[in-house]
Amino acid sequence: MAVSNLEGTYNFRDTGGTPLAGGGRTKPGVLYRSDALSNLTPQGLQQLSGSGISVIVDFRTPAEAQMAPDRLPVSVEFTKVNLPLLEGAFTGTAQEAMQRAGLHPEAAARAVQAALDRLPDLGEVYTGMLEHGAPEFAATARAITSAQGSTLVHCTAGKDRTGVSIALVLDAVGVEQDAVIADYQQSERSLAGEWSERMLGMVASMGVPVNEQIVALVTRAPADAIRTALAWVQEHHGSSAGYLRSGGLTDAELFELRARLRDQDHPAA
Repeated sequence: MAVSNLEGTYNFRDTGGTPLAGGGRTKPGVLYRSDALSNLTPQGLQQLSGSGISVIVDFRTPAEAQMAPDRLPVSVEFTKVNLPLLEGAFTGTAQEAMQRAGLHPEAAARAVQAALDRLPDLGEVYTGMLEHGAPEFAATARAITSAQGSTLVHCTAGKDRTGVSIALVLDAVGVEQDAVIADYQQSERSLAGEWSERMLGMVASMGVPVNEQIVALVTRAPADAIRTALAWVQEHHGSSAGYLRSGGLTDAELFELRARLRDQDHPAA
């Protein structure tokens, strides 16, 4: 049964129902995406336990995961797939620095500034992620194909590493590109308000100027950024399917990915 919310998250959603090129939609209740699961409420834990999710893919670095471990219901056994990606980890780096700020505020501020210096803009962050992350993104697709139940993909914000991964998967199974972009952009609206204010406040508290670059990195999900990523994939690999193959996904696994996510009334071409 598809679930629409996990209480304690801000950026959780089902990717089902997105339109496929040529007709049909993706299946609900198969692939979910989210921000971190570290703050699930008792209600959120109950929702997760009844969601049918059996596989959780986590793109966070070990430091991020140690700082804010996933909170999971003990009544369900999950398969955890840890695929750490450093690119796109600015939010997690800021959180880690904030954790150290009580003892070393100047070092914490330098850590955030160093992270900022490495991440010029989101489009470049995403292409850097794609240059190095093909095995991780292919492993994500493989996890979806092999799951006994549904799959949940997340990082810290659920916006960048998760956003690129989900865009690749949806594009590879034939979702209309405008719908792929719209799903990515939803993260900006989901994270607006309390989550974004808390993250930006965390950075500001360390004396780092909250300029437009930081605001964009932490809170924005502009269409141009994911278009840049998809254009890079097209230029270097011909398609998202070709990119996932370059990371080790087999044709059989790609076929299974499409079968799992596409409406059976509209099979993949």
